[in-house]
Amino acid sequence: MKVSPQQTEKLLKGSFTFKQLGFSMLITRLKMMYAKDNSPSNLSYCTEEINMFLDKFRSIMTEDYKVIAAI
Repeated sequence: MKVSPQQTEKLLKGSFTFKQLGFSMLITRLKMMYAKDNSPSNLSYCTEEINMFLDKFRSIMTEDYKVIAAI
């Protein structure tokens, strides 16, 4: 599963609960970055960061994929 820039923006502007602490921490860090700089290039960076995390930890993200897919 790949997250689109539109999904990333919704993740960064929304309030979601995730099972995986590491993913929650990543989203929190990216939310702070995006709040300071909401440029298209920063959104692209955030999207890449999320996708790299999801690729790396695919096996433990099953429940969180459901939350992301519903966005």
